[in-house]
Amino acid sequence: MELRQLEAFMAVAAELHFGRAAERLHIAPPTLSELIRRLERELGAPLFTRTTRQVAITTAGSELRMRSKVILDEVAAAKAAVRRVAGGEAGTVRLGITPPVAPVLAPHLIRLFAAEAPQVTVELQRMWLPKLLGAVAAGDIDVALTCGPVPQQAGIATEVFCAEPLVVGLRPGHRLASRDSVPLAELAHEVLGTASEALFPAWALTQRQGLETAGIDPPTIELADTDLAAIRWADQRDIDWILLIPSLAAAHTHTVIRPVAPRQLVPFTLQWNPSQAHTMAVARFVHCALAADLPPGWHTQPDHLRHESATRLAALPEIVPPSRTVRSQAASFSAQGPM
Repeated sequence: MELRQLEAFMAVAAELHFGRAAERLHIAPPTLSELIRRLERELGAPLFTRTTRQVAITTAGSELRMRSKVILDEVAAAKAAVRRVAGGEAGTVRLGITPPVAPVLAPHLIRLFAAEAPQVTVELQRMWLPKLLGAVAAGDIDVALTCGPVPQQAGIATEVFCAEPLVVGLRPGHRLASRDSVPLAELAHEVLGTASEALFPAWALTQRQGLETAGIDPPTIELADTDLAAIRWADQRDIDWILLIPSLAAAHTHTVIRPVAPRQLVPFTLQWNPSQAHTMAVARFVHCALAADLPPGWHTQPDHLRHESATRLAALPEIVPPSRTVRSQAASFSAQGPM
């Protein structure tokens, strides 16, 4: 039994006229008659009674009509589902993030993508940086988001597409608390509370990169606070200051938050593995992220598809990423689909 035979049968059952059914299917009447005769031979029962004046459906035909409708509806639904997946309108995107992405950036991008592709499911997984890099290379996740520049991996597309300003957190009585901005050079000899590399490797790496960009090497004490935002940092009396970004600083109520001087931007990186991305939904998510309007206070970076001109950001030095070998692949990826 072929779908073509069932479609022919259902057309005759609807029209009860072979000529009109043939017109409906855009085939010749003899072809339609042969399809019905073959179907009746295969089933071993007449489906229609035919006279020179009318066509009537038999009891066997009525039974087949009910079952054929279910079959053809399922086939139509399967075709539509495949088209939606192939076009990126449905499917699943496995998104891996490190903790600094969780407060603002990940929810923002997921919300924008849900509005653009409501039938695509985004499965969010929080991961430590080493595991995240391995997962995107192995294809265990489709897209990775993390803060700071990350090591290049062969075959991995890497885009630094947005950034947040680096800020310092001070005690209210600190000598620099009244400043509009704080030169990191003036904190070079005061004790910095640093994130635990075991707990937050991506953020710890970003903090080190910020210090290197500023050219300082202050004394440090690891924060005992197991919360990424380090809200209770001031309980460690030996610590004089901490580094934050605004999305982590929002939870602080007793910390004086000031931008660093000269101003630094902490970049956020998007990665995916084109050889492991098997759905257009992944391509759509990547394009959405790289073209998205960013949250208030965030800045586009060179790989964002609507990056601000260099003249507007000339006064905003970045935490400089290592040399990248994979650049500007988002447009071709979204145009051609995943490989």
